[in-house]
Amino acid sequence: MIRVHSFESLGTYDGPGIRLVAFLQGCNFKCLYCANPDTIELKGGKETSIEEIVNMAKNQKPFFGKKGGITFSGGEPLVQAKELIPVVKALKEEGFHVCIDTNGSILNDYVKELMQYVDIVLMDVKHMNNEKHNKLVGKSNDRTLAFAQYLNEINKPVWLRYVLVPGYSDDQDDLHTLGKHFSTQNNIEKLEIQPYHHLGSHKYEHMGWKYELEGVPSNTQEQLNTAFNILKPYFKEIIIN
Repeated sequence: MIRVHSFESLGTYDGPGIRLVAFLQGCNFKCLYCANPDTIELKGGKETSIEEIVNMAKNQKPFFGKKGGITFSGGEPLVQAKELIPVVKALKEEGFHVCIDTNGSILNDYVKELMQYVDIVLMDVKHMNNEKHNKLVGKSNDRTLAFAQYLNEINKPVWLRYVLVPGYSDDQDDLHTLGKHFSTQNNIEKLEIQPYHHLGSHKYEHMGWKYELEGVPSNTQEQLNTAFNILKPYFKEIIIN
């Protein structure tokens, strides 16, 4: 059984093709811009069986086409890596393509076993500067970078994801650092620049939390284009989501 916060059908932003996205409950980060703050607390969610998830995937299989499948997001899905192993194994036995969307901060024996069955890792790199990373999520980036190196060692396909927050993660020198660091890893298939948005900010008030990025504007097209042009030389493919 795994704790699922919610499902999204016909997802098109979380891996190749059309996908069923399972948002798992619990996260070890607390990103200032989190759009799903209600998934952060470890308690909560609905206990969901392997059979329920596999059957849901089977029912939606006609929409997946050749590239689609199921993505486990969150929250942070690797918080439940042990419980995910039998789920992902069952999905692979049925021929489904599986992605994991992770902040990459957990690397243990369960995660290493899980990676054997995952097709693509969608890895959210919050920041390359450790001090600024701490400011954004409350923790160091050393574990994320170690996880990225492990994925490179086992040659696991990775799609990097980077949220461009004005004044927080859009410094040009930091973007060059990001590009230079990951340009040496041959398993990186693409980089997705994700514009900062305010979706989910209304949830903070409902939860009694303060939204720390109140007043931070959305990206201008010029800011997105600047980041794109800086990062483009470092990656095989780069897109703005």
